[in-house]
Amino acid sequence: MGINLLTLCYLIGSITFIVGLKMLSNPASARKGNLVAAFGMTVAILGTIFLYQDDQGNALHNYIWIFAGLAIGGVVGTLAAKKVKMTAMPEMVSLFNGMGGACAALISLSEFKHLTEEISNGTITDISATQPTVLIIVLGLIIGSVSFAGSMIAWGKLNGKVKDFSFPGQNILNLVFLAVALGLGVYLIIDPTQTFVIYIILGLSLAYGVLFVFPIGGADMPVVISLLNSFTGVAAACGGFLYNNKVMLTGGILVGAAGTLLTILMCKAMNRSLKNVLIGSFGGNKTAAATGGTGQQGATKEISLSDAAMVMSYATKVMIVPGYGLAVAQAQHTCHELEKILTEKGVEVKYAIHPVAGRMPGHMNVLLAEADVSYDVLLEMEQANDEFKTTDVVLILGANDVVNPAAKNDPASPIYGMPILEVEQAKNVIVNKRSMKPGYAGIENDLFFQPKTSMLFGDAKKVLQDLCAEVKSI
Repeated sequence: MGINLLTLCYLIGSITFIVGLKMLSNPASARKGNLVAAFGMTVAILGTIFLYQDDQGNALHNYIWIFAGLAIGGVVGTLAAKKVKMTAMPEMVSLFNGMGGACAALISLSEFKHLTEEISNGTITDISATQPTVLIIVLGLIIGSVSFAGSMIAWGKLNGKVKDFSFPGQNILNLVFLAVALGLGVYLIIDPTQTFVIYIILGLSLAYGVLFVFPIGGADMPVVISLLNSFTGVAAACGGFLYNNKVMLTGGILVGAAGTLLTILMCKAMNRSLKNVLIGSFGGNKTAAATGGTGQQGATKEISLSDAAMVMSYATKVMIVPGYGLAVAQAQHTCHELEKILTEKGVEVKYAIHPVAGRMPGHMNVLLAEADVSYDVLLEMEQANDEFKTTDVVLILGANDVVNPAAKNDPASPIYGMPILEVEQAKNVIVNKRSMKPGYAGIENDLFFQPKTSMLFGDAKKVLQDLCAEVKSI
């Protein structure tokens, strides 16, 4: 009876994971989707704790340790999620993702220890029969370790504690580390009694995870986060195979597949291959990248707050382009306030969202959803580009590379070929930045020097607050 109930718990968990993931595709249902998936996970965890039995009919024990771990993890996770600022959300995603990879790697180490103990005490006599299990253990260890180490470096890079780092021949060394780890994995599958080998594989995998993320620049971090997330999913699926745990397998496959598809879509949005992302160091070499651009910039033109407010107040359509500068200033609520004020004046206001704007997949959507911006006014890149021609004013808030015309016009630019928001087609472009400092790609933005572009310098939140006051007074 217990096994049947456990199967039901796993079925509930698997279904809620799929339903929850589907609901995450729409901001209106995303919060509920999270709760649905969390409910399924809770059912699966409790079912495993109280209903699981091994082949000999033994149930789980050490409940004190189990519930102590759940309590500590639950408290730490809840406090971290409640206190994190939206600007720090990308590094929190990397940190939590890294913990998932570490968990998968530890599961592999633990299960390999149990396996070798059974071989040494004679419980297992046919070593060849262990090969499928050792294969899953090795894959879980390598993928989980790479995900953990890479996510920790990504976390450090996102919060500014780790700088881009590369050296000649680094890509070759990375491939050597990976090839040796895989080769030793094959050797361990053939002869699992060589227990020291698994720790060499662990060390090589951790080194590879660190070195392959180190040179990747800020412009590619959304892609890297998505890729590492898919790694963690695959590693978790390996754990599902080891324990014959259906819900763990389903969850891992869903995360792995979703992360892989998102990685492919983001690479497509940047018009770059995954290989180019991983070995191209885009955004990491600022000095070299700074040579990109047309070299014909000239002088910029500034606009006052009152003039900017006047232009937007008497416009028919205003398009807002959010970027990382908006996130840094925590200005999403003030931006929504400006949107409401303009809408009350009869101005049509929409948002243009680039797929890789910000520092993690969907960063801008998350920010605007937090401020209760209606999903109906969020336009994806293709939709926005169709509407710029009929837009009176584009207000760019801290975005840079995703609106740089060099991506279309300058073959020498490191971002050449990347699809961008074609804001230059609008009648007027107002760019809010704190300074003229280049974006992640480290290149000047030709848009800033075009005749129809005006610069509005200052912190995004302060500028938007002042704009709200000015627009109200008109």
